[in-house]
Amino acid sequence: MFCAQARPGEVLIAVAANFASPIEKIATAFEQDTGHKANFSIGSTGKFYAQIKSAAPYQVLLSADEETPAKLEKEGFAESGSRFTYATGKLVLWSKQSNLVDNAGDVLKKNGFKHISIADPKLAPYGLAAIQTLAKLGLDKQILPKAVWGENIGQAYLFVESESAELGFVALSQVYIDGRIKQGSAWKVPQSMHSPIKQDAVVLTNGKDIPAAKAFVSYLRSKRARDIIKSYGYD
Repeated sequence: MFCAQARPGEVLIAVAANFASPIEKIATAFEQDTGHKANFSIGSTGKFYAQIKSAAPYQVLLSADEETPAKLEKEGFAESGSRFTYATGKLVLWSKQSNLVDNAGDVLKKNGFKHISIADPKLAPYGLAAIQTLAKLGLDKQILPKAVWGENIGQAYLFVESESAELGFVALSQVYIDGRIKQGSAWKVPQSMHSPIKQDAVVLTNGKDIPAAKAFVSYLRSKRARDIIKSYGYD
């Protein structure tokens, strides 16, 4: 996942897996509007944290949480004062099957499925939110033995998309576009059932003197970027 060093006018971005679809559109718009090129790798926030501390050449991190950028800033791996929340994520219970998941999440209480996909809560904030939701419902002991664990939310989504699991907790952004669920059935988990999924961006030490890195984090606040982010269901 380590990338080649960026040339002038380019930025290397480590992007949380839940943001895979929006970053493609944002990167295209960024290049059109600024002339800078955004190169990115998709992965789990936990792994990116370890790689950044091991001298990976990323210049910007788009995290799936707010804790990791704060730690990197405190530990001297990110530029002080550059951190901000670029999106607030939403959790959804999703199935590729059109009638499996009801809009109240009662499919969990019925427990009539064989496998449920969940991202590793130690690496993925969406996985932690899923565990918190099950605990809030009092269903964790019944449901977790059926869990298929994804390394990140991207892998958790793929388990459901491939029907290796009948349903799973994924990021709303993975199954949502322009106000609707793209396929299958889903329950949008009330945000009161888990800790807020605030996703922070931060300029890393490698990017502090790179104009394209500064331009990119500034662009994330632009109306065009915000509209793209909102179209995938983020706040």
